[in-house]
Amino acid sequence: MTIRLFGRLRRREFIQAFLTGLAAPFFANTAASSQNYSSLEKSALAKPAPTGATPTKRIANNSTALENQKPGTTDWQLTNPAIKREIEGYASLTSVDRGDEIKLFVNTNEPNYTIDIFRMGWYNGLGGRRMNDPIIRKGIRQIPPREDEASGLIECDWQDPYLLQIPDRTDDWTSGIYLAKLTASKTGKQSYIIFVVRDDARKSDLLFQSSVTTFQAYNNWGYKSLYRWNSRAKQAYKVSFNRPYAMSPNRNAAYGVGAGEFLTNFQPKRRTSSAGWEYNMLRWLEKEGYDVTYATNIDTHFNDRLLLSHKAFLSVGHDEYWSRHMRENIETARDEGVSIGFFGSNICYWQIRLEPSRITGEVNRTIVAYKEMADLDPMGGLTHEVDAVNLPLEIAVAGDINYGIGKPEPAQLATYSKSRTFDSLVTTRWRDSLIGRPEDALIGVMYETFQVNSDIVIDESAPDWLLEKTDLKQGDKLPGLLGYEVDRMFGNAPKNIVRVAHSPYPYGGGTRYADMTVYTADSGAKVFATGSMQWIWGLDDYNAPQLRSPVLNPGAQQITRNVLAKLLSKEGRRKFGNGFCNGSNGYNGCN
Repeated sequence: MTIRLFGRLRRREFIQAFLTGLAAPFFANTAASSQNYSSLEKSALAKPAPTGATPTKRIANNSTALENQKPGTTDWQLTNPAIKREIEGYASLTSVDRGDEIKLFVNTNEPNYTIDIFRMGWYNGLGGRRMNDPIIRKGIRQIPPREDEASGLIECDWQDPYLLQIPDRTDDWTSGIYLAKLTASKTGKQSYIIFVVRDDARKSDLLFQSSVTTFQAYNNWGYKSLYRWNSRAKQAYKVSFNRPYAMSPNRNAAYGVGAGEFLTNFQPKRRTSSAGWEYNMLRWLEKEGYDVTYATNIDTHFNDRLLLSHKAFLSVGHDEYWSRHMRENIETARDEGVSIGFFGSNICYWQIRLEPSRITGEVNRTIVAYKEMADLDPMGGLTHEVDAVNLPLEIAVAGDINYGIGKPEPAQLATYSKSRTFDSLVTTRWRDSLIGRPEDALIGVMYETFQVNSDIVIDESAPDWLLEKTDLKQGDKLPGLLGYEVDRMFGNAPKNIVRVAHSPYPYGGGTRYADMTVYTADSGAKVFATGSMQWIWGLDDYNAPQLRSPVLNPGAQQITRNVLAKLLSKEGRRKFGNGFCNGSNGYNGCN
């Protein structure tokens, strides 16, 4: 690898930038020992999950459906949220495979506290299942972290974690999203620690991704996030997973504290309801009996085999922050025949990089995103040639780095070209000419407007299969399912894309339109996009009426069933042995 430096860069600043930033992308795609992907090799021998055409068949034949037949409880709910940070915590990993371990760090002034762990699901409407007897621990007051003045990074170095060993049993600790409920002994104050349990050996039909990078981008614990509006002084351009998730700015949504944007969200209530999205989708999928396993987008980032073990990949809710490896792995999966459902909006808007923890050295624990300050990003002139054996590396720096905060020039919107030669690693918008990879080239649509609350309107070109078993027809409305951020077609998607909804909403005294789309990749994979986060609220009514109006919609539920049936169909796959061969290039033994 060849490195050339142009211009002048102060020596100390360059060394610091290199050690903490420039080197990270070249190691970030290496599987971390802390993620323990040793069981991945077993996945080639795993039997494929049975596929049923109806929920009743699925219920009889897959682990997730069987899991939801176990007794549920509402004990997972917070009845006395820690609104003044009386107790709080974070996990050492965003996800853990079955059979591995994860550390839970807790801070409280109280003498003792308990940990109760729950798997989240449907469970006959109760929403969760208790996984353990209460764990009683001695309280510890942790040392507050210091802010890195340059980046705004807040990272905790807490001690005395609880080491949770995830059993590797086929009948328990099913892959899912888990909440550790923390309860202080004297005041009874409560908060959560959230983590995902993976099952790397299981080839489920669906892989559900929890978008933890977006959780962390908006998280302002320690008064720092990637946003100016909820940061103290300036916004950060680095944020760490080694810290708790803060409470929603809406006190009425305090019952989600510690769970990121899984139950509630971090948006100010003047913009949208404080209700979340992921839990609603999870509840509906498990109620319907789908064969689904779970991961986070950190797993999507560095495990390039992850998506290939499944028939369809689901990006759910608010999936805004993507690394280059996330996008490459998802695009590769699509091109190998894995279908994709984008049940959200404002997806893949910002490019990020992932760095190791500056304290523990664990990989992928720090998000780097200069965003509006992209002119300060030391990777701004760094590119690598695509599909080359010996990748040349060029760092072009025109003069000293400008650490002042100037008004950035308006970004030029790129036109996507499959024949592009270079990718930029700068942490700006994917659609900007510096990167040149508009989101809709993958998704079909991309973000245009926020603070929207309107109806979805079925387009005249909606195919018959989409509306099958519904009473809907072209021109019908699905009330309240458009918002709060919405996407539209920009012209970079594959030519065979079909617009299935075209929904007007008021904007600036006029009218704009949001789009819902589907297209078929050359591999046969289907790619569907709702173009709206609130579509998920039509599937399940969690958080209504506490935080939002009910918008449950049988038509949206049936359309989602129809979409998932299309995503899970065998089009584009050649069956082999005990599994499936996806796409034209083959996978795991296909010719």
